[in-house]
Amino acid sequence: MSEPTKPSFKKKSGHVAFQHKDYRFFWMARVLGVLAIEMQITALSWQVYQLTGKALDLGLVGLAQFMPFLMLFLISGSVADRYQRKKIMSICVAIQMLCALAFFIMTVTGNANFLAIFTILIFLGIARAFQSPAQSAIVPLLVPKEHFANAIAWTSSGFQMARIAGPGIAGIIIIAGEQWVYGTAIILFVFSTIFTLMVKTNTQIISHVPVTIDNILTGLKFALKRQIIIGSIGLDLFAVLLGGATALLPIFATDILNVGSAGFGALRATHMIGALIGALTLTQYPISRHAGKKLLSTVAIFGLGIIVFGISTSFWLSLSALFILGAADSVSVFIRNNLVQIITPDNMRGRVSAVSAVFIGASNELGELESGVTAHFWGVVPAVIIGGIGTVFISGLFAMIFPQLREVNSLNHDDLVRKYQKLNE
Repeated sequence: MSEPTKPSFKKKSGHVAFQHKDYRFFWMARVLGVLAIEMQITALSWQVYQLTGKALDLGLVGLAQFMPFLMLFLISGSVADRYQRKKIMSICVAIQMLCALAFFIMTVTGNANFLAIFTILIFLGIARAFQSPAQSAIVPLLVPKEHFANAIAWTSSGFQMARIAGPGIAGIIIIAGEQWVYGTAIILFVFSTIFTLMVKTNTQIISHVPVTIDNILTGLKFALKRQIIIGSIGLDLFAVLLGGATALLPIFATDILNVGSAGFGALRATHMIGALIGALTLTQYPISRHAGKKLLSTVAIFGLGIIVFGISTSFWLSLSALFILGAADSVSVFIRNNLVQIITPDNMRGRVSAVSAVFIGASNELGELESGVTAHFWGVVPAVIIGGIGTVFISGLFAMIFPQLREVNSLNHDDLVRKYQKLNE
């Protein structure tokens, strides 16, 4: 029997990353894992509110997942550099599957309570804290350097697709009971683990430096010494921190736009659809010139979109603003991920990816907190508008204080490595 024909891809194909079997396995594992997480968190939020009726407990659901990132990012990054990343990923997904199994058993037996859910969420957060840097740092090993940008774009697209589909699927299944959502998540985690184990790449440069405080801090020091890395992840931190208007969507839908629950769903979905379309566009038309300026510009556009959304009393204008927000965000994420992963040597990618992950996690979680606090004291509309103005200001400020970031031109792997990897050593 003849060997099956391998899929053909044109050199410039927008799907060229999928030419590589390991990347296909990784992509499927990541999409299924994110889909399972999104479904599970949707069901958990509903279940927690049904159990306690307290909005604060919903906030604690997010806190239980974020705190492990904050407390373990230095350790998890070092682990991703010292051990095979594919093995770390498979162990972490397996732990997430066990957490879903625990939620399923608690729900079926009628023993679900908030303390137990919160405790399991901490273990889920720990697994994700170790998974994130390993998952980010492995992508450059799965494809040739000339296909890396396409792989980043498709990774982001898959993430957005899973984020959009997860809550919707969970919302339908939850009608039959939360346990069916957890059961579905278990199956997805099983397949995610299998696909992860099918990744065969063995090109990771394992760090054998002694485990010392100084070496654990190396990733943070590396990022802080390089304007491009600290500038790009810092820009994301402050932009999302100040522009966290999406946390206030229920208030806009109910009290300002008067569109009810259906309108709220449309507002939330439009933001994610904008991000997905932006990411899909980048798979076909990657950024090749003026990357630094485009990163700063898209963050400024993100801020302007926040301002428009804040002042809008038209449902359709608000939808348009949220679509632009999502699309601009996907472009900035694409550029940032390329810069961070390419400039960082492989034996340090885990530690630097962990630093990036905690910055991003902090921006999302703290951004929601900032929006809630400022809305409480200033009012909802002023809080959103001021946040948008702050985001535009941060973009301009970073353009001035990080000239190396502003001047990045090509995202070509060799160009970036040659010009920036050893800068400031």
